[in-house]
Amino acid sequence: MSAEEKEQEKETDNTLTWREKMAIEEHEKLSPRLVYEIIRKNGVEELERPTKALIFSGITAGIVISFSFVFKSLLNAYLPDAKWAFLIENMGYTVGFVLVILGHMQLFTENTIATVVPLFKNFSLKKLKAVFRLWGIVFISNLIGTALAALFLLNPHLFDADLMQSFDQLARHVASFTISENIIKGIPAGILIASLVWILPSANNKFLLIFFITYLMALGGFTHVIVGSAEMAYWVLKGHATFSDYIFQFLLPTTLGNIIGGTGVFTLLIYGQVNEELE
Repeated sequence: MSAEEKEQEKETDNTLTWREKMAIEEHEKLSPRLVYEIIRKNGVEELERPTKALIFSGITAGIVISFSFVFKSLLNAYLPDAKWAFLIENMGYTVGFVLVILGHMQLFTENTIATVVPLFKNFSLKKLKAVFRLWGIVFISNLIGTALAALFLLNPHLFDADLMQSFDQLARHVASFTISENIIKGIPAGILIASLVWILPSANNKFLLIFFITYLMALGGFTHVIVGSAEMAYWVLKGHATFSDYIFQFLLPTTLGNIIGGTGVFTLLIYGQVNEELE
């Protein structure tokens, strides 16, 4: 901006009241650098949280995210066998994400961007160790939560036989993916969740944003390691899959895909967008 343009802008500012200036600031678009700093600050705070808090938050998130499995199955059971039913059924998939993210619970896939961002500025082994500590605690806690939810869903007094068939159908579908399919399908899911974390600070309607992004993830049939863990745990507990299938066919490949998408693709590209502005 030239000196003349700056002078004109200063004169314009002087003609505005303080209320008008506040209104402009409130509606001003957050720059990528500011969004980056918001996420970095939140990431640092998460890395410093006590272990006990992370465990309880992670288990709670694992239980609550399982409602995505529950409500997608219930909608599937009640909807007619029609092509358009697929569009309504996948709205149920958004429920768990809305509850977990708006409830500020610890979800592993959110941490593939939020806790990695602090690493880039003044990288150190201490920070890297802190990231792996948080990832490990949250990941295991999420899996414990989904296992508890899956165990509860097997209670015969919870749903009738017709509804349980819908649960079986969805779990069978998730269990049918091969190792390579889980990796490939996990990459877009990782990118979408990371983009959701990136956009949230600028969003006026966080509910609508979470709904939209996770709905697209469901429509695309992309694999999310924590939601899928509830579905696979349910299938294993019913005796239709082995623990080995759960670990090697689903869990490890999907986790790898989510990390590649969330950290290896989205987070690194975003850092490339803002790194010069941070210096």
